[in-house]
Amino acid sequence: MERRKFIKKTALTAAAAAAAAGIGLIGCKEEEKKEETPAPEVITKKNYKWKMATTWPPNLPIFQTGCERFAKRVEELTEGRLVIEVFAGGELIPPLGVFDAVSQGTIQAGGGAAYYWAGKLPAAQWFTSVPFGLNAQGINAWFYGGDGLKLWEESYAPFNIIPRPLGNSGVQMGGWFRKKMEKIEDYNGLKMRIPGLGGKVIAKAGGTVVLLPGSEIFTSLERGVIDATEWVGPLHDLRMGFYKAAPYYYYPGWHEPGTCLEVMFNKKAYEELPADIKAIIDAVAMETNLWSLSNFEAENGTALETLISEHGRRG
Repeated sequence: MERRKFIKKTALTAAAAAAAAGIGLIGCKEEEKKEETPAPEVITKKNYKWKMATTWPPNLPIFQTGCERFAKRVEELTEGRLVIEVFAGGELIPPLGVFDAVSQGTIQAGGGAAYYWAGKLPAAQWFTSVPFGLNAQGINAWFYGGDGLKLWEESYAPFNIIPRPLGNSGVQMGGWFRKKMEKIEDYNGLKMRIPGLGGKVIAKAGGTVVLLPGSEIFTSLERGVIDATEWVGPLHDLRMGFYKAAPYYYYPGWHEPGTCLEVMFNKKAYEELPADIKAIIDAVAMETNLWSLSNFEAENGTALETLISEHGRRG
């Protein structure tokens, strides 16, 4: 009897020990399992804030509003990861100081037209418009279907700038003149606000070329500081009120048959962006290019009719 009790007690003790050991082993395995399971990754998305200055006057349709639209669309599509604050010409940077400001990294982006930088880079003029050259469709084909954009990037690379097309005015008007133009000799001594390669043609014809930002043109024309100006086309010319200062309006704009606008990015700022944001700003620039040309084509006709019927402009 005593022997039976001893065996039973021994068996119970062994079982308890085994059970305890098993529990400990399971606990160890669970701890090991916990240690082997990697912690969930915490994904952080950095936000970026840029400043963009333009050469355009405040609220200038399609030109300045196009830059503002570009910034808004980028913010929408990046879900606020890239916010671009846009300043018109003179609000943050002098209009013709935008290229240097982007190059030096003072601002991250700029809007304008490449031929404004001819004094720093003569080749820049070719990326805006060439007299008697490509129209809007042609220059877009060169940029997107040929090597035009690659060549533009190479030209701006020494200045730490990455360019993109941001719009196109289509065929521009020939300009506003304080006197009637009937023959080539009428250009002798004529002071005309006209940038780019078109200005070189005027100079060859005997004129004097004056480069002015948009905000200074009307006053200069009205006061006789210049004798003539080209600007864009009927939509903008009507808004600028040039008909009040010059009675003669000529077309077509042989000097700018398809004028490309630009957005440019500081190279360091652009390359710091994640790949998806770079893709978004490139795509929005292309979208804005199409939007710009479409709006010019839609609105110029109505504005020209107003200039003719209400303001009696003639050529």
